[in-house]
This record gives sequence, C-alpha cells and structure tokens, in this order.
Amino acid sequence: MARLVVVENAPALRDALLIWWRGNGRHAIPWKLRPDGERPADGEPLCALSTWIAEVMLQQTQLQVALPYWRRWMERFPSLEALAAAEEHDVLLLWQGLGYYVRARRLQRGARQLLAAAAPGADPWPRTLEGWLALPGIGRSTAGSILSSAFDLPFAILDGNVKRVLARLTASPRPPARELPGLWRLSEQLLDPQRPRAFNQALMDLGATVCTPRNSSCGVCPWQGHCVAYAAGDPAAYPVKEAPRELPFQAIGVGVVRNAAGEVLIDQRLNEGLLGGLWEFPGGKQEPGEEIPATIARELREELAIAVEVGEELITVDHAYSHKKLRFVVHLCTWRSGEPQPLASQQVRWVRPEQLGDFPFPAANARIIAALLAHLQTEPQGLTRV
Repeated sequence: MARLVVVENAPALRDALLIWWRGNGRHAIPWKLRPDGERPADGEPLCALSTWIAEVMLQQTQLQVALPYWRRWMERFPSLEALAAAEEHDVLLLWQGLGYYVRARRLQRGARQLLAAAAPGADPWPRTLEGWLALPGIGRSTAGSILSSAFDLPFAILDGNVKRVLARLTASPRPPARELPGLWRLSEQLLDPQRPRAFNQALMDLGATVCTPRNSSCGVCPWQGHCVAYAAGDPAAYPVKEAPRELPFQAIGVGVVRNAAGEVLIDQRLNEGLLGGLWEFPGGKQEPGEEIPATIARELREELAIAVEVGEELITVDHAYSHKKLRFVVHLCTWRSGEPQPLASQQVRWVRPEQLGDFPFPAANARIIAALLAHLQTEPQGLTRV
C-alpha cells in the first residue's frame, strides 16, 4: 500500500526533490551536472568516459576517497585509446589504494571492447542498457547512472543511497537485498522521464547529504511529508538490516626475503580474483598447528622453490575484506638456496627496497613496505653476505 501511495504522488515528489536539489545539491562533483544547471565544477562538458570511470570507482569507494584518483586517472588516460593502449602495470599502479583492483582491469578491457566494436570514426558509446551491461563489471544501476548522467536518458538507478531513501520512503519491511524487484520498480516509477539526469543526481544527493545512514536530517528532507518511516517515528530502523554474520579469520605468513645484494624478492599474482595482477611479498596461509616461521619456510619452498632462513618478525598487519579477515605476520628472511621460480604466480623479481613504490601492491602491503624501509634505516650498514 505504501508503494502505491508513493507512486500516485510521483509528480509531486519529483517536483519537490528537484526544487530542493537546486538549492542544496552537491556542486563539486566534476563529472556531474551542477544543481544550478551549469556544466560540472571544472567546466568540462559531461561525457561518457569521465562518468564511466567515476561510476566504476564509486562501486566500492566513497566519493571523497575516489575524487583524487579520478582526477589523476583522467589526466593519465583522457581517452578510450589511451586507456586501451596502456600497460596493465601502469593501470594497476594508478589504481593502487582504491582496492578491488579487478575494477581497473575491467575498465581497460571495456575500453578495448568498445573500440573494437565501433566503426572507424564512429561514436563508441552505447545508448542502451544492454550495450553497457555487455561491458565487464557494469551492473544495472551503474549502467543507468551512466546513461542518465552522460546522455540524459531515462534510466533508473538503485545504488546504496537510493536503496536507503526508497526503503525509508516506503518503510520497506525487508532488507533491500530481498526487495530488489520492488525497489527497482519504484525507482523506475519515480524517475522523471523529462529530466532523468537531474532527477537521478538529486536522488543520489538526497541520500548522500540528508537521508544518511546515521543521524539523517529529516527536518530538511523534501520528502518528509511522504515518508512512511518518518511517519512511523523511527527512520533509523530502515532499511531493515540483514542478520550479521561472522567473517572467517585466516593468519597469513609473509616473508620479506633479501639476498646478499640487499634486494627484496616480490612476486606478481595471477590475473584472477580481486587482487589479480598485483605484486606482493611471498607467503601463504598458516596450517593448523603450524608456527608462522614454519608456514613461511614451507610456502616459499612450495610456491617459489627456494630455501630461506626465517628471521625476526617485522610487523603484523590486520586487514579486513568484505568476506574475510586476514592477519599478515611478516618476518624478515634471508635467501639461502634455489633460484626463485613463479610456480604459483606470473613472475618473480628481485628489486631494491627503494624501488618497491614502482610496483602496484595490495593496500595491506603499504604498511609492510613502510616497516621494511624504517627497519633498513636502523640496520647496521651493509648486509651479511650469504
């Protein structure tokens, strides 16, 4: 019933939202239309490339974190051709720190796919939902946001902000993940077909600045008079949350292996999974009943065919992913024998410690690198040769 009432009031909701947005929407998003109807904050025209890159970055990243990355990316890869022709190493290095690196690889694959499908000299950008969904890593909401933002086409969106707004507007009784068909229908029915670009942006701004996860500002919300959750007196109870689940925990033994020349051994992960193609210090999962030094020695023997002497602990780093928690226990190691081989990786390489910044590493490795460099500054001059 609540959704039916909302749909019946769609024209009034659209007008109220857009009036609010013109005076209160976010201005400083360079790939978005400003609420006053002007072009984005940096003066550049709205384009599919900048919107596509931004939307993919924002899939797992907050706006304030993604913004400087977006600026650097657009400066380095200002066209589909530049992105398609780049070395994957450079793409991943520019993405370093954003996490979920598979997104960067998908962007490059998508650029190559778009160029390959376009006729010479033709516009390569799709204008249909199906065209965007054919690209790697693009879901329905991302596609709708690109189509409405870049081309002002009437496609609905349903990102995290919008799910929260709609769940509160209707006091949806189940978690959004269990109500997706209904929330999609509602987003489509509310969408202003004459002003889709402005409406979708206003809806996202409402969720980002007013209808926030905590301490929402209901007193200034343009939809307060229509919001079922507000009328019920408890907007914070929505969206209904899934029961929390315990994340599995795993300890990882990591070896920072040095040779007689003071070089450090790193290996490149296979091109699969979220961290595919990145570089890392070798190591692996601790087996039940196994001490971490034994884990490191075993993993380096099995994965790289080398024997090492495991020395002092360098650092312990706890890192949480969306699906698991990891503890990296890192030891300094001395290479003793065996020529390193990439038995479970793409390649291995000896590098000077000061060169580590030239390689894209997962976020958890940043603290390991910092600890290593700090250790080397306090170490007696010269390494013991083996």
